[in-house]
Amino acid sequence: MVSSDFTFRIKWTALDEDYRPAENTRITTNFANLARGESRQENLRSTLRMMDNRFNSLAWRDNPRGDRYALELQIVSVEMSFSGTENTDAFPLIEILQTTIVDQQTGARIDGIVGNNFSSYVRDYDFSVVLPEHMKAHPNAGAPDDFGDLHGKLFRHFLGSRAYQDNFAKPPVICLSVSSNKTYHRTGAEHPVLGLEYANEEFSPTDRYFAKMGMKVRYFMPKGSVAPFAFYHIGDLTGDYTDLELVSTIATMETFQKIYRPEIYNANSPATEQYQPSLKAQDYSLTRIVYDREERSRLAVEQGRFVEERFIKPYRAVLDQWSANFAAA
Repeated sequence: MVSSDFTFRIKWTALDEDYRPAENTRITTNFANLARGESRQENLRSTLRMMDNRFNSLAWRDNPRGDRYALELQIVSVEMSFSGTENTDAFPLIEILQTTIVDQQTGARIDGIVGNNFSSYVRDYDFSVVLPEHMKAHPNAGAPDDFGDLHGKLFRHFLGSRAYQDNFAKPPVICLSVSSNKTYHRTGAEHPVLGLEYANEEFSPTDRYFAKMGMKVRYFMPKGSVAPFAFYHIGDLTGDYTDLELVSTIATMETFQKIYRPEIYNANSPATEQYQPSLKAQDYSLTRIVYDREERSRLAVEQGRFVEERFIKPYRAVLDQWSANFAAA
C-alpha cells in the first residue's frame, strides 16, 4: 500500500455560542467539553469574550478602547479514509482550530493561525492505552522507542496532502501547557509579542511526541501571562508569522488554559526566572466557566479504547505496511 491510498477530508464547524459537538467529535476536546450541560451556552459565550479581551490587550496599537478586534474560530475536523480496503468509512483523525481576526474598525478579515488546540484520537490511544500497558510490563523502561511513530507519520502525511495545502497557506502552530515535571528557566531573550523566552534542560514526553510529528518547541511567557506556554511549530516561529497571527494563538490558548489548568495559568503570581509548574499549587483564581477535569481524564481512556477497536486492530496490517514504506521514503 502506498501513501496516496490515504484520503483526507476536512470539515469546518463554527465555534461560537451556538456550537454543539458532532457525534464523532472527541468529547475530551477543550471546546466540546465546554459545550455540554446546562451551562453550555454561557460557558461558550464567556470563553469567547475572554479570548477577545485578551487579543485586544496584546494588540494595543491604534486600539485605545481595547475593542478593535474580535476573534472568530473554526473547528477543523480531519477525517481519513482508506482506499483499497473493504471498509471505506472515514475515521475521525485530528481536530485543530483556525483563527480569523476581524478588524471591527476597518471591516478587514485577517487569517490567523491554524493549529492552536490539538485533538487526536490516535494520541489518546498512545497515551491512554499503549503507554500505560507498556509501563505496567516494563515499570522502569520509559516509553517504547517507537512510541508515537505512527501518529507522527500520519500527521506529517496530512500536512503534505492536497487537503492541507489547498486550505492553509502556512504550517500549523500548536500551543500547549508546559510540563509539570520539568523546570524552565528564562533565557534572557524577549519577543515583542510572545514575551519572555524560557528553556528547559531536556524534552518532556509531549515534546518528544511532537518531535515525531516534525514539530520543534519553544517556550514563551507573553506580557500579562503568568506562566510560559509550549509553542510547537515547523520552520521559524518568530519569522514566519505576523504579530496578529501570534496574538490570535496566545489569546485563544491562554483562555483555554486558564479554564483547564488554573493552578498554572490563572495563578496569582507570575512565573519566576527558574520555574516549575505545578497542578498542586493553591494560590490561583478560578474562572466562572464550568469544567469537569476528572471526567475529561476518564473519557480519554474510553476514547483510546475506541481507537484500538475501530482503527488500530482492523487496519493494523495496512498501517504497519504504510508506516514501513513511509519511513523508507
